[in-house]
Amino acid sequence: METQNVKMVVTGPFSAGKTAFVQSISEIEVVSTERRISSEAEQIKEATTVAMDFGRITIDDDLVLYLFGTPGQRRFDFMWEILAQGMLGFVVLVDSSKPETFREAKSILETFRAYAPTPYVVSANKQDLPDAWDLDDLRIALRLDESVKLLPCVATDKESVKKVLLELLYAILEEMEEKE
Repeated sequence: METQNVKMVVTGPFSAGKTAFVQSISEIEVVSTERRISSEAEQIKEATTVAMDFGRITIDDDLVLYLFGTPGQRRFDFMWEILAQGMLGFVVLVDSSKPETFREAKSILETFRAYAPTPYVVSANKQDLPDAWDLDDLRIALRLDESVKLLPCVATDKESVKKVLLELLYAILEEMEEKE
């Protein structure tokens, strides 16, 4: 049996934790296109992704996941459609401690759903912070249907990231079986 390659996209607003998410789980050194920031956002972070982050995870001999992290800033959103091509599923990462980014996260979710009708999960990152919203409140704020998987996450914690990616992988495999 040949190896099944699964392309997953990790997207979300600026500073949601996409680069950390990919870095914490990738078995290879992440190919990153971060550049220094020189703006008011500089107080938040020093660099931002301008094209993509790329990581890989070998599940077993038959299955390899390719992770593509998108830039979060709208001025780089031309990369979103390019990165969405061929994806079998996507994760929308939300900084659950920054309600001012929730509307943007919902908009990004709708944009990626328009690119491809693939399975997706929403991941509430930074759940380890004291001001992180709980999942029930976040679901309401994001206007997510009960059928949408909303998962807690800490993007710097490999086990936490693994749980999110496994949920997405199960949804992808389930959809593949339905098509057969």
